[in-house]
Amino acid sequence: MKQIQELSHGKNFNAINLGNIQDMKEYVLELSPEIKIPGKVFGGQAIGTTGSEFSFQVFTPGQETGFLHTHKNHEELYFFISGKGEFQVDGEIFPIKEGSVVRVAPEGKRSVRNNGLIPLVMLCVQYRSGSFSADDAMDGNILTESVSW
Repeated sequence: MKQIQELSHGKNFNAINLGNIQDMKEYVLELSPEIKIPGKVFGGQAIGTTGSEFSFQVFTPGQETGFLHTHKNHEELYFFISGKGEFQVDGEIFPIKEGSVVRVAPEGKRSVRNNGLIPLVMLCVQYRSGSFSADDAMDGNILTESVSW
């Protein structure tokens, strides 16, 4: 099974490498001995996130999540990096492809499938619903110090 590689870390950062996108299919997320999801890897714990979680998943042609799911508190953003397929939320099915982004509220019943001919690659970011305010959009500070490479 593929493993996450630590690149570097310091007081204010962590960096990891999950590998090439085409190799993501080598990860297997084991939820229990009976439930194993091929091509899925969570990275939040490995990189030390404190306000969100993220995962990459590769669906081979014809593969689907195989179940609907919801969340108690977390909204999700799904970014589709390559391939094409279909997304289902609350019984509504719509096409997705490279460049598509889908937001789903915690209570939305969701599932994904690859109905294309090449792998469907997805990045999912999960975070507490309602936690981002208008003030947060102005949270960044541009510093006056020079960048030195």
